[in-house]
Amino acid sequence: MKTLFPAMIALLAMTFAATTQAQDKAGDAAAGQKKNAMCIGCHGIVGYQASFPEIYKVPMIAGQNAKYIVAALTAYKKGDRKHPTMRSISESLSEQDMADLAAYYEAEGGARAELPAEPAKAPDPAIAELLTKGSCAACHGANFSKPIDGSYPKLAGQHADYLYVALKAYATQGNPNVGRSHAIMGAQVKAFSHAELKGLSNYMAALPTDLKTVPQSKFK
Repeated sequence: MKTLFPAMIALLAMTFAATTQAQDKAGDAAAGQKKNAMCIGCHGIVGYQASFPEIYKVPMIAGQNAKYIVAALTAYKKGDRKHPTMRSISESLSEQDMADLAAYYEAEGGARAELPAEPAKAPDPAIAELLTKGSCAACHGANFSKPIDGSYPKLAGQHADYLYVALKAYATQGNPNVGRSHAIMGAQVKAFSHAELKGLSNYMAALPTDLKTVPQSKFK
């Protein structure tokens, strides 16, 4: 499969911008801290593992882009991302709740690490070829921690097993409880084998990051 042409990348960026613009609300981090009771049971425990649809570490969201967190919660609520637990939680949230939680978790990471513009350690040739094939840096940034739009996630340093599960979900169809609907990501991921997706996930996970899991006092 050919990599995405620049025009398609631009179209994707405009599509995300148009989608998320309608969702933009000013988030209140202090209010979000008071609303995170349903989040901390998984995202506030270092090394916590989910068991559905397979065992993997839940993603680090402290320091993640607020705009992306809102987009992800909205996708769970609409059913574009299928996950029974996240669907149930997101359905209980208003747009303002999402904005407040997103503001809280973006700020919770604290001072941002000064990350290199490009990874200091270049990928091996096989992984470099896969990154080019998927046009990964075109959206997620050369260091995979500075996406071209806030509605895209930071990937660098995220848990490898989570990234692998998430990537596979974009290629899953016809399952009422598992899968992610996204035309571009779906087309891209289907061009890779599971072994290649795992290789990409392992590489991303090894990169410097400003994502964190911040333990809550009751879980320390």
